[in-house]
This record gives sequence, structure tokens and C-alpha cells, in this order.
Amino acid sequence: MDFEALVKHIGTIQHTLQSQAAHAVNLALTARNWLMGYYIVEFEQKGEDRATYGENLLKRLEQRLKIKGLNERRFREFRRLYIIYPQLKDPITQYITSQIQIRQSLTSEFTEPIRRLATAESKNGGWELSTKHPQTETWMIPADRLFNRLSSTHLNTISGIDNPVKRAFYEMEAIRGCWSVKELERQIASLYYERSGLSKNKEALSALVRQQATLLQPKDIINTPVTLEFLGLNERALITENDLEQSILDNLQHFLLEMGHGFCFEARQKRILIDDNYFFADLIFYHRILKCHVIVELKIDKFRHEYASQLNMYLNYFKAEVMQPDDNPPIGILLCTDKGDTLVKYATAGLDPNIFVQKYMIELPSEEELKKFIMEIED
Repeated sequence: MDFEALVKHIGTIQHTLQSQAAHAVNLALTARNWLMGYYIVEFEQKGEDRATYGENLLKRLEQRLKIKGLNERRFREFRRLYIIYPQLKDPITQYITSQIQIRQSLTSEFTEPIRRLATAESKNGGWELSTKHPQTETWMIPADRLFNRLSSTHLNTISGIDNPVKRAFYEMEAIRGCWSVKELERQIASLYYERSGLSKNKEALSALVRQQATLLQPKDIINTPVTLEFLGLNERALITENDLEQSILDNLQHFLLEMGHGFCFEARQKRILIDDNYFFADLIFYHRILKCHVIVELKIDKFRHEYASQLNMYLNYFKAEVMQPDDNPPIGILLCTDKGDTLVKYATAGLDPNIFVQKYMIELPSEEELKKFIMEIED
């Protein structure tokens, strides 16, 4: 064996076992989501005290459990996953049963309900929903393929599609093309299903899509907020920054605090969940004199119009979700290495005027001070 063979063997081992780890995490996530959906539907149909909770059930679950990543919206998604994919019963119960055999230390409080699921035939329980998806339909994707080939995020995305034929189309294409979730979302947004129906050469269109598609990689499953929450890992593992950006963020945080104009540091790489997308705001301060949040976004390149839009989105989010009744509207500071005044003018027209803090500059670092700070860091 020569050196090149050694490199090849180690690379193969890394990729193979990383893929295996990603697959194992994905199976556990899908099983968890589906089982939670099952129990929610089961309670809504047959729970002894279900009338007490009514429409507030999912919110009450969130408040009672207080588990990071499990909120009302997620529970609603889990319920939808079960309702749309009751046929996952068999592969999931087989998976859970195999895990129980491996981990005999699990209590009967958990194992008994799973054993019941594997043999459930009640017409009054949740399993009656499975009759809505006859397995005899030729266009249906087999349940074991859905469970083993599509990630929990893929299934969550596709389950939001109302048309069952359209769902099956994207299930098939995602499996066949080994799409990443972003690729799946892009194809749905670009109306691939509708375009395929109108195309005279469907195979040619499918081949073109597969050629241009972004393929699923193990890191796409492992390095996601949902997976990190599920595994109880630090969400900072998601953040990847180059040395210059890291240095500026480290020093900018201290710089603003040392300015002494009322800055109170609140968060760094503040995670914001909007719909199914995670965003990270670089630095969050609360200004005790202005009585408002200050959001600082740092970009290690020239100003681009989408940067202003992103910061504007953060400001709107803070107004709706974070701002207290006695707070003033949040302020946004956008730092770039360079900018074109005309592009800035057009890109910010109609956006929140607080992005450029003209009204509050008396209490904030001046533009000259910020420029001097950036130049010192770069030197």
C-alpha cells in the first residue's frame, strides 16, 4: 500500500462512517417526530381530558415540556407528518423495536406503548387513518423507502403539499436525485411538478434537473439546528467564520461595550427561526439609554442590497417578537468593507429608517469611530 492508497482508504472510511452516522440520526429524528404526531392525534381523539385543553393543546405541551426545539409549530408539523404518512407505522415500529432490543434498559413505560403500536388494529384509534393511503396504488412510494431514503426535514417539507400525487412526485424525485433539502425546496418553488406536467419530454427535463441538482451530503443532516437540538449539542457548532470575521466580531463586541454609551451585551450569533429557516444575527445589544435593541451585522465584503434586506427583516422580527411595550423600535448597524452610495440609496429606500441610525447617532459610535475601528482591526 502506497501513500495515495492510504489517503484513499482513510477518506473512504471517513465518508462511509459519517454517512452512517448521519443516517442513524435521521432515522431517530423521523421516528421521534412521527411518534409524537401519533400520540398527539391519539390524545386528540381519545384522551380522557382532551376537552380541557382543546385548541390550546400544542401550546400547553410546549409550556409543560420546555424542551429546546419542541414548540407549538413543531408539534403541529409532527401531527401533520403522522396524518400524511400513517404508512410509516411499520418501518418505524420495526426500527423502534430493534432499538429496544439493543437498549434493554428502557422502561416498560416506553416499550409497552411501542409494542401496542406494532399490533394496533383499533378502528377507533389513530391507525384508522392508514386506510386513507391504500398501498395498492402504483404511484405510492413504499413506506420503507420513505423512512430510509428521505430525511425528517425532507418529509416535513413534502408533507406540507396538499396534493398526494404531487407529494409522491417530489418523494420520487428527491430519492432518485438524492436531493438536499434546499434543492427540494428550490424545485418546489420553481414549480418543477407543474413544469413536468406541461413538458413534452419529461425524461429530458428530469435528467436536466438531476444534472443541475445539489446533492445531499452527510453534513446536511448532521450540521443542522434541528439535529443539534435533538442531540443536545451546542448550537455554536453551526457557526463557521473565517479568522478575520471572528477577530472583528470579538473586538467589535468589546469596542461597543467600551464606548460606554449605554450598551448592554445580550447575544452573539443570535439564532432566529422564521418559518423553517434559521438565521443568525451577529451581535445583539440592549441600549439602556435609548431603551431599544441594537442589532449589529458584520459583512466581510462590499455592500450588497440583500444585506440591507436581511437586517430589515431582523428589525421587523424584533418588533413583532422581542420588543416590549415600553421599548423603542430596534436599531440596525450594518458594517461592510466598502459601499456604493447609489446602491445603498436604492437598496434602503422604503426600509426601516433605523437601519442607518440617523436619529440616534448622538448616543451611538460615530461613523468615523467605526471606520477607525475597522481599519485598526485590518491592520
